Amino acid sequence: MESHNPFFESVALWSQVLGAIVFLIALILLFRKYLVPAVEANEKARNAEIAQAEARRERVRAEAAAARGEVESAQRDAAEIRARVNVIVNREREHLLAEAKADGERMVRNAEGELERARMAARDRLRIELIEKALLQARAQAASRVDERTNARLVNETVADLSRGKI
Repeated sequence: MESHNPFFESVALWSQVLGAIVFLIALILLFRKYLVPAVEANEKARNAEIAQAEARRERVRAEAAAARGEVESAQRDAAEIRARVNVIVNREREHLLAEAKADGERMVRNAEGELERARMAARDRLRIELIEKALLQARAQAASRVDERTNARLVNETVADLSRGKI
């Protein structure tokens, strides 16, 4: 019992087409209602993460550049301090040597027996005076130019030099 009524066949065909169109429209609406906002929210979250990472990277770069600048500044300050110390040491050394020589000549004229004792006293006094003057001037200038780590290194080097008998 087959009826090939073209009207019913046409209705069946159009009902399938209409059902497919309604299904596609429902699918598109559901996609736009649920998936698009989720994708957009995920995109915004990822963009925010990227922006934070870029900001963090820029902060780290700025901090690294500042740290490099501070290191360079500390190195320049240390070189400047070394140069000043050398000039001061040489000047004081010349001054102290001239003073010691004059004291020694006067003591030789006064008494031969006093010579050795006077030389020892003059050397001790000159060393102490040199160290005190150098320390006073170094403290006055170094306090504003040397950080804690550089200061500890300079003190250790000076103590080592003094213990080896260097001026």
